[in-house]
Amino acid sequence: MTRQLFRNARIYTPLDTGRPRAGKAQGELAHFPQGAMLVENGLIAAIGNEPEVVALAGSAGETSEVDCGGRCMIPGFVDPHTHMCFTDLREAEFAMRLEGTPYLEILRQGGGILSSVKAVAAASDDELYQKTLGRVETALQFGTTTLEIKSGYGLDTENELKMLRVIDKVAKNSMVDVVATFLGAHAVPVAYRNDPGAFIDLVIKEMLPAVRKQGIARFCDIFCEEGVFSVAESRRLLHAARGMGLGVKLHADEVHDLGGAGLAAELGACSADHLLAASEENIRAMAAAGVIAILLPATAYSLRKPYARARLMIDQNLPLALATDCNPGSSFTESMQFVFGLAVLNMQLSPAEALTGATLNAAYGIGMADRVGSLDPGKQADFLLLDGETPAILAYHAGVSSIAYVYKKAKKI
Repeated sequence: MTRQLFRNARIYTPLDTGRPRAGKAQGELAHFPQGAMLVENGLIAAIGNEPEVVALAGSAGETSEVDCGGRCMIPGFVDPHTHMCFTDLREAEFAMRLEGTPYLEILRQGGGILSSVKAVAAASDDELYQKTLGRVETALQFGTTTLEIKSGYGLDTENELKMLRVIDKVAKNSMVDVVATFLGAHAVPVAYRNDPGAFIDLVIKEMLPAVRKQGIARFCDIFCEEGVFSVAESRRLLHAARGMGLGVKLHADEVHDLGGAGLAAELGACSADHLLAASEENIRAMAAAGVIAILLPATAYSLRKPYARARLMIDQNLPLALATDCNPGSSFTESMQFVFGLAVLNMQLSPAEALTGATLNAAYGIGMADRVGSLDPGKQADFLLLDGETPAILAYHAGVSSIAYVYKKAKKI
């Protein structure tokens, strides 16, 4: 057995009580000013005040010791919403948006998601794998130790399965824990532009059975938005996905208050993501139904839109998670540090609330909280040592990496 003692650390971590943290509890952290953590075979055996943990380590047998130098220790980031599996960048569209062209108009012109679909179809498995792996490794350098990756740039059975196959290969060859989500209904293909319901039929009857047989995806997602898929179409697909054993989540109310957040509550979805335009009524419904709100502040930043109403959500006891939404169109960033800073400075979250959103609640948002998201005994020793004394350094020292070291299962990256 390999034992490691990490001592002389200022430890901050959410405490996992078996459910996502919401309301006042989202801002409550365990704090050990002079803390230590004992790790056995990559899993946390004990954590707390240094004298007690050191004494326990001394009685446990041969143990290697790491002096953390008084740095702040936090859980590794969990990024619960990404589209990292793509090939080409879309800088020209970024310039169009800066000049005032709305994103949905770019999509109607065959750009946006549809341009990424063409590029993914033209790419080999290996090209798609190498580019996706590179982004995952960049995310790891910025402190993300667990993340989700969606398909959705395929829009047909062959290419959706290709994307999931590549995501699975990345998961097997990266230090990062990767969760795959099937997003076959990410946009309406050109051939179905006048009949999105027929495309949903195709997803249900052809894609979903193939995805289930492949056995890689854990969740099914859909873009529920005006000009994309309606609430009724989203309901039909997600009911079918749940019947095939997939967890359900949805892109909801990003641009218009279509009612996607209300649908998430109705279905008891794992999460509803974006929510920039979600109504207060549906925010309350999500809270009552136990749905997690995954907020994507870097997307609002990139699109220059008002941010999701995080403080209202906290006040309504809706658990919040944070994610990068890393994608080539509306949020090209792999950095959860950047997202943390935006959440604190532009969404009025406290550093403690943002930390919970970027770790424990995010882990619940992708079904990984039994393994990651907090520094609790029995979980993986995935953690960061910061060049600072508190998690606030992540927002305070803007535009640079405040991470001194990244550890995955107690192995320094």
